[in-house]
Amino acid sequence: MIYFDNAATTRVDENVVKAMDECFLENYGNASSSHSFGEKAKQALENSRKIIAESINADSEEIYFTSGGTESNNWVLKEIFFANPEKKKIITTKIEHDSILENAEFLKKMGANIIYLNVDEKGFIDFKQLEKELDEKTLLVSIIHGNNEIGTIQNLEKIGAICKSKKVYFHSDACQSYTKIKIDVKKQNLDLVTLNAHKIHGPKGVGALYLRKSVKIFPMLHGGGHERGMRSGTENVTGIVGFAKAVENALMKNVENMTKLRDYAIQKILEIPNTKLNGSSGTSRLCNNINISFRNVEGEALLSSLEFYGIIVSTGSACASHKLKKSHVLKAINLNDLEINSSIRVTISKYTTKEEINYFIEKLKIVVKKLREISPFK
Repeated sequence: MIYFDNAATTRVDENVVKAMDECFLENYGNASSSHSFGEKAKQALENSRKIIAESINADSEEIYFTSGGTESNNWVLKEIFFANPEKKKIITTKIEHDSILENAEFLKKMGANIIYLNVDEKGFIDFKQLEKELDEKTLLVSIIHGNNEIGTIQNLEKIGAICKSKKVYFHSDACQSYTKIKIDVKKQNLDLVTLNAHKIHGPKGVGALYLRKSVKIFPMLHGGGHERGMRSGTENVTGIVGFAKAVENALMKNVENMTKLRDYAIQKILEIPNTKLNGSSGTSRLCNNINISFRNVEGEALLSSLEFYGIIVSTGSACASHKLKKSHVLKAINLNDLEINSSIRVTISKYTTKEEINYFIEKLKIVVKKLREISPFK
């Protein structure tokens, strides 16, 4: 099987498994316990916190561990809104992950004024609209860094400078971009950043929230006072250690290799007649992301036909695929229904080889040709 759905989740790195095995079998104490086992677990926890903090130029005490990206995004939107009742306006975009969009709609029912920024045909935000909407009532701007469907990378430094000038909190969901694109919370004026492990060859069920010290926000969970009272619950030390190991293993040479394979694959795919790349290109696109529309080909049929040859791709974000709804991201970049339904997402990883890409292209050409021959659309 050839796995090209790495935006949904990734294979866990062997070094990550080894680090986690040690916790499972040897360093299995509760990090809140005062005995030697607890102290050893606490040390592993704090070492991991330091690794993740340094990777984004943050202080260790600004990193809070969570169960993943969805929890971190929930924490940001809900608890900032409830902690700052004097401001009701939240600005986000039409291409966010569902864990942002559904929270925004929930907060709208609670009295929030939600503004959804438009994006252009490549997926970039409208800066004029952002600046126009920012006012004294604005509490938060939340903009995804690297889009999970089309790979478009937003300019965090420019957005952060605008938000700082208006004294507005700035949050970015960086689950897809983390370790692939440099994140510097100081240089980019980020107040909150969502991170997770399973997109970068770490374990599922663990993530983090960068929370600048000056941000006024309520705790996510109340209880035993874990995570400095902000997220109670016994820490998942094993998962956190695995998360940190995945960050340590995220090398720039892997990004460079994925970028070369991505560009090679895009070039070969676009040689197929009547195909279209969705999203941005070059350095403004995630190194592992390819999203293509094939005219007169149904995306689900393409997915199942490729799986017959042992190739795994997707037709959209994993979180939305079971809902059988059209991609809100592709709709936001002005694709019509036929183009949306004919799109697939191919996301590679550091384990992807050129041989796999060549095999995929070979079978893709066969499948597209066959599906177009039987398509009712001509």
